[in-house]
Amino acid sequence: MTSRLLSGGIRLLHALVLGLVGAGIVHIAILLLLPVVSERDAWSRLARSGDLYAVVRASGGAGDRRVLRLTDPFIEAVACRFDLGDGIARIRAAGHVPFWSVSVYDRNGTNVYSFNDHATVDGNLDILVLTPMQMVELRKDLPPEFQSSIFVEADIEEGIVVVNSFVPDPSWKPAISAYLKGATCGTE
Repeated sequence: MTSRLLSGGIRLLHALVLGLVGAGIVHIAILLLLPVVSERDAWSRLARSGDLYAVVRASGGAGDRRVLRLTDPFIEAVACRFDLGDGIARIRAAGHVPFWSVSVYDRNGTNVYSFNDHATVDGNLDILVLTPMQMVELRKDLPPEFQSSIFVEADIEEGIVVVNSFVPDPSWKPAISAYLKGATCGTE
């Protein structure tokens, strides 16, 4: 009886030691891979493609690597990095397309806000991304040019705005490309 108990205890100890050694190996591997993986996040890829407030095509140009992963072949997209420490971020595009959607992400890639053209009165893309304090200050005396803007209050410092547009068929591709190419991103 005692030999079985002793044998079972040794097996349990052996399993625990192996588990701890395995966990240590995995932990070290993650630490060694972290610099490689962190350079591949959306923020880093966009930073290599353009400065803050630069509107960058998500699929890249001819022969370029993809900046962001687009899983839908009927979607074209642009992205813009912003820093709310510089002021309110404003993203606009002139014209109309069959459908557009916008997602606002924090620097780590967490989606903080999403909406589409059905959230607007006139279908125009005019977005203001601002912190809660900036919102309080802006609401005190709202400029007339912001009357039809969509306000995205986000408690973040830096972020990314991604504008997606639906391409219903190939005949729309030039119009969608021109619409996205004409998008602007800046501070107010």
